[in-house]
Amino acid sequence: MKPTFHQLRIFRTVADCRNYTRAANTLHLSQPAVSMQVKQLEHNVGMPLLEQIGKKLYMTEAGEAIYQCAVNVARSFEETEEILAQLQGVQRGLLKLSVATTASYFVTQMLARFAELYPQISISLDVTNRSSLLEQLQNNERDLVIMGEPPEDMSLRSQPFMDNPLITIAAPNHPLSKRKGLNITDIGDQTFVIRETGSGTRATIERHFEQAGMKIQSTIEMSSNEAIKQAVQAGLGLGIVSRHTAELELETGRLVKLPVKTFPIKRKWYLVQLSGKHLSPVASLFETFVMDAKQHETEQQKA
Repeated sequence: MKPTFHQLRIFRTVADCRNYTRAANTLHLSQPAVSMQVKQLEHNVGMPLLEQIGKKLYMTEAGEAIYQCAVNVARSFEETEEILAQLQGVQRGLLKLSVATTASYFVTQMLARFAELYPQISISLDVTNRSSLLEQLQNNERDLVIMGEPPEDMSLRSQPFMDNPLITIAAPNHPLSKRKGLNITDIGDQTFVIRETGSGTRATIERHFEQAGMKIQSTIEMSSNEAIKQAVQAGLGLGIVSRHTAELELETGRLVKLPVKTFPIKRKWYLVQLSGKHLSPVASLFETFVMDAKQHETEQQKA
């Protein structure tokens, strides 16, 4: 079997598009040319790689193996290009970063500073939920991930780099908003607008109440922090969110922070990668950038 890089690239695109015509448009080739390259690849392999059911194409078991080979080859080419560029003294390449939805509030500012320092580096940013981040890590799909506390049952390398305090928020006209001192028992019977089950933030909040011998009695689930903030502003209940997500609303007076003892809940943001993963030069550069920023912040706090 001697597939060419050109054939692997075409096959990967066809498999992603599930359609020869769409793949041809993506590759800026004719549809017959794309079909011919896939047939030649199948001939080289000695087995069919695709099967058509209805109007869609599906990979055979052999196709799945060739697809993974195509992905690995493409990744190796990208890493080699970045290494060669670095040897030539040019910082360029692609940084593939995924972040938890909550982290997007500060990560965009961080990336702006990084892009200013290294304008030739392209950035692919995916903002998604925790379960998707863990799936991407497991499948080795991204260079680095920024998330809350990583799970202990996965083989990961994680580095804490920033505080992620969880605070209690309320609408300015909420009855508790004028209180100057609150215990956790004072808010235990309140309705909470909270993230969905499975969210890392929700698990931390529930654990915090359990440690106080309590359980949240009434909840309204929301799938995003933006929805939580809007619901709290509308008076549907209290919210517990990362301080990073609510800074603008607190500054403008649309929300207030409740002074509840045992809050804020102390958490960290982590820079995470699959254990044993070889980082590209660009990803290594971003890792150094993040950890240098952490060191600078620590030194300022000590000064």
